[in-house]
Amino acid sequence: MLPTFSLQNHTILLTGAAGLFGRGLAASLAEAGATLIIASRNADKLQAVADEETARRHKVFAEGFDQGDEASIIALKARLEERFGPLHGLVNNSVLRPMKGAQGTVEQWEDSMRVNATGLMLMHRHFGSSMAEAGRGSIVNIGSIQGMIGPSYELYAGTTMGDMPPDYFFHKGGMLNLTRFYAALYGPKSVRVNCLSPGGFFNNQPELFVQRFSEHTMLGRMADENDLGGALIFLLSNASVYITGVNLPVDGGYTAK
Repeated sequence: MLPTFSLQNHTILLTGAAGLFGRGLAASLAEAGATLIIASRNADKLQAVADEETARRHKVFAEGFDQGDEASIIALKARLEERFGPLHGLVNNSVLRPMKGAQGTVEQWEDSMRVNATGLMLMHRHFGSSMAEAGRGSIVNIGSIQGMIGPSYELYAGTTMGDMPPDYFFHKGGMLNLTRFYAALYGPKSVRVNCLSPGGFFNNQPELFVQRFSEHTMLGRMADENDLGGALIFLLSNASVYITGVNLPVDGGYTAK
């Protein structure tokens, strides 16, 4: 059974691999044996990640692309398929966060939707169709518990935090049903589509916020860079061949309390 969790001989694209979750996910996928392509708009940061993982004898390659531009998505797909053939896995982790609070501008909202809604759909359309033609593959969307619940303003009281943006809640909520849509569309071709919804990630937030958030989770702490990798490897690997259309919270029990 254990070999089914391996990502050896799996070519996987991970978008947004240099940020909070992305860097840990890149390390986990590379260690699991994947031939890993990491892609985002910031090619210099990604190349540094690829160099670090290559130094550990992992197979990691950096590519630049803009998820808000369909031509850029199509060009990335063409480059990767010419080099590697159809992907075995796609992890949609890229996110643009132009809105900084409830009073963000309409222009910021529209920029967010261009990448986080339209761009996400296009990633499923273009890469998912190739997987369907190949008759296999796994797509995993990195969501958030903020796509499952409303904002908890009480956690932020008395801190410098607290003005949360509506676009993030909107597109992470929409991601859940987009996951189900493409799971139904691609399922007959043996392509699985699932979502992971992480909880709060520790990033040196104010001590009062960390204490309140930790008290609200069953496991009593915020997430770190190692907490999401195991669930992601499971959903990309052959160990989960009969799982699709699922949203898996990885949140320490936050949404169950």
